[in-house]
Amino acid sequence: MRILFLTPQLPYPPQKGTALRNWGLIDGLKTRHQISLLSFHGCHRDAELPLPLTDACQRVVTVPQPERSLRHRLWDMISSRRPDMACRLASPRFARELADWLAREPFDIVQIEGIELAPYIDVVKAADQDPLIVFDDHNCEYLLQRRVFLTDLSAPARWPGAAYSCVQWLRLCNYEAQVCRRVDSVLAVSEADARALERLIPHLNPRVVPNGIDTRRYRPTQSGAGVRKNALVFTGTMDFRPNVDAVLWFVQEVLPLVQSDIPDVHLYVVGQRPHRRLEPLKANGGVTLTGWVEDVRPYIARADLYVAPLRMGGGTRLKLLEAMAMGKAVVATRLGAEGYPVTDGRELVLADTPEDISARIVSLLRSPAHRAALGRRARAFVEDRYDWRAIVPLVEAVYTH
Repeated sequence: MRILFLTPQLPYPPQKGTALRNWGLIDGLKTRHQISLLSFHGCHRDAELPLPLTDACQRVVTVPQPERSLRHRLWDMISSRRPDMACRLASPRFARELADWLAREPFDIVQIEGIELAPYIDVVKAADQDPLIVFDDHNCEYLLQRRVFLTDLSAPARWPGAAYSCVQWLRLCNYEAQVCRRVDSVLAVSEADARALERLIPHLNPRVVPNGIDTRRYRPTQSGAGVRKNALVFTGTMDFRPNVDAVLWFVQEVLPLVQSDIPDVHLYVVGQRPHRRLEPLKANGGVTLTGWVEDVRPYIARADLYVAPLRMGGGTRLKLLEAMAMGKAVVATRLGAEGYPVTDGRELVLADTPEDISARIVSLLRSPAHRAALGRRARAFVEDRYDWRAIVPLVEAVYTH
């Protein structure tokens, strides 16, 4: 089949959630299908396209990612009823490239990776061909914003953010439903997200295609670099609100409880673009903000525990698959592990209150044998269910039914 992927960013190198999913699908499909890619790049991209990407795709076209100032975002919010995500990647140039490409070349599938690219459904439908339009909903976005709203509502200092999320939640309820109705097939990353979408659109029947991981690339044997004893690690893009909230809450509410039993415990926050709200953490001797790193695997490998104290979000967290594939013991909130059929104490440890999380962390830091057993079961769990070689056939089944 001839498949055109529309992605919000170049999927290679696969260094964070969206790119990991996009690359996993493209890399897995390339041997049996002809893949083309239209994507955005950073405004100052001068380097050549990565060789693995050009090898996987028949053709790759990129356009600069649009820049939106805060003033433009506020104007869009006031002057329209669209959610912010519908405006985030609005680009006349991207629309022209897509229309020109569809006019020159026929495709069997156009796969839209994420709700930011949903406005380009109109361009596909206007083309003089009739490809199957597949919408890959990386998160159930209305649910994510609802959770952000409810979390921020509990803290008066975050009420402006809560107000923004409330508006986005209500707008996304309508917008996400409209998007799902206008495509031929909807992919959800978990059963939980599929059911949430069905609450918006009864009888939608989204197809569950989980997030996956290349278990050959993420292995327990990866060597690490420069991490001390009693080390905890959290990874993610650090201007993403659920990640910012998770780290701030953990450092304020959980870490002091752990330090009362294990004074030298240290948290490594590994991820690009740390938000200004995290700036005070640089003065905390128990925390290191690394900023961007070329590879997160050495930090995960050398840490004693991976923590995922998420209190808001949707979809499933690829960060958990990375840690579990590397045989790392994980302590997560139940929301952080949502979408994965895990059992507390078998593949990872689940806890939600500061007291429970800190107690489980202390117990695991004091028991290397328990950590190792958790890590082995975690690795086996990911190998059995979430390797891309098992997941890609699920996407192909969508194309043929």
